[in-house]
Amino acid sequence: MLGHTFGLRELERAEVQPVRWLLWYLLGGLGLAVVLILFLNNWLRTLPTMAGLLATALMLLYGHRGTNRLRLWLLGREAVHFALPGELAGWQRLVSELNRRVARAHDQAAAEAATLLATLAAEQAQAAAAAAEDALLPTDPAVPTPPA
Repeated sequence: MLGHTFGLRELERAEVQPVRWLLWYLLGGLGLAVVLILFLNNWLRTLPTMAGLLATALMLLYGHRGTNRLRLWLLGREAVHFALPGELAGWQRLVSELNRRVARAHDQAAAEAATLLATLAAEQAQAAAAAAEDALLPTDPAVPTPPA
């Protein structure tokens, strides 16, 4: 997120969710299967098998650790994703506060737009009333203006 700034009005909402690293899951699971098959077919001895099981189990645990994915929904654009470290609960509190502030900013912008539209409608109504009043005035008076 370094170098990226977003205004509250350009955000639609945000969400954070835990994700697991599928690549490490796959590498760990397939590695465990391959090492065990090689050991059961007597192609590996005990010490290399234990080292292989340890390495693939660590891959599996690394994939299980995962990360937190922050998804920012931008108005009129594609969602932006960021990876966040740490505990999920802290990020969820932060994102809920962000969503509350985004909603408040959108409500405030909508109120400002409604006020502006009401002012514009009032000005148009005054201009229409003035035009109607000018249309009611006679253009050809009964008494001509005396010559000077």
